[in-house]
Amino acid sequence: MQPALRRAPAVRNCESFGGCLTDFKNWATIFLPVIFRIPIDRINWTNSAFLIGTFVLTLTALPLYLWYFGVDWFHFATFAVLSVATGFSITLGYHRLFSHATFRARLPVRLFVLIFGAAAFENSVLMWACDHRRHHKHVDHDEDPYDISKGFFHAHIGWLLFKLWPEPPLDNVADLQKDPLVMWQHRHIYLLGVLVSFVLPTLLGALWDGWIGALGGFLIGGVAKVVALQHGTFLINSACHTFGRQPYSTRCSARDSFFMALFTFGEGYHNYHHEFQHDYRNGVKPWQWDPTKWLIWSFSKIGLTGGLRRARAELVSSSEANVRKTVTSETVTSKAGKTPNEPDLTREIMQES
Repeated sequence: MQPALRRAPAVRNCESFGGCLTDFKNWATIFLPVIFRIPIDRINWTNSAFLIGTFVLTLTALPLYLWYFGVDWFHFATFAVLSVATGFSITLGYHRLFSHATFRARLPVRLFVLIFGAAAFENSVLMWACDHRRHHKHVDHDEDPYDISKGFFHAHIGWLLFKLWPEPPLDNVADLQKDPLVMWQHRHIYLLGVLVSFVLPTLLGALWDGWIGALGGFLIGGVAKVVALQHGTFLINSACHTFGRQPYSTRCSARDSFFMALFTFGEGYHNYHHEFQHDYRNGVKPWQWDPTKWLIWSFSKIGLTGGLRRARAELVSSSEANVRKTVTSETVTSKAGKTPNEPDLTREIMQES
């Protein structure tokens, strides 16, 4: 009996090893084909390293820092201030001013959004607007850079991890190429981004609390801020083409989401935006959460912005009525297998007096 007792652990270990080997084979059968299907030659290594690296740092180094050195209100205040400045630079500047020309802005506003917009590390305004205008023109089709029909991951971040072949031309931003400030930012985008997004909070942290403060400023006011802002933008491209309501149009996948609007400075009303892209408002209703439209309007009252463009109220109402009519008609005719076509409304924009 004694030898058998000595061999029992070995038998159990052998069975355990056999189970592990089976698990490994199962894992390899599922994941290796996926891994080998990744087009290695198309990986954008610079984008991938930055996006993945900052995300990993936020999930690992930041919690360790907070564990060892505790929470300092100064770093979170820095995070909040820089997030607001950079976030509005993307929504007000990159998006509604430069990409859609929904209003005019004076030099102080233009310069501010170009400098702090660089801190989001979402590329220069020239490249950002080029991709965004192409998205609107070819939404839900192959030419759409972040086409949701290619999957949630592709629309969210996958399109940035891989190079597009061939690279799309800059043939839709001729107006921006004539703007000296835009081209200045385009030439110095990485220097501006590093200085404003990483060096500035690091220096502020160092002045506050030496090297510990500098590290906290870099991780919280720098890295974590970039990750939070980027994924807010990415969620507009992915979540706002997947979840939410379609009160103004059902021709494309864009949807309105109050939840998304809460932490994207009002960008969540995406269905309205796709139907009336030249309106400076995303949340067209007075009560809808859109701090970007309120800021643009406020600036207009002190002369910093002007020429605010609005969709005609009757056209907006007509769009809503047609969608309700279409939905009702679809419900009635669904048993017959018919789908009525939504009329192609003309998007008319009028200049706000």
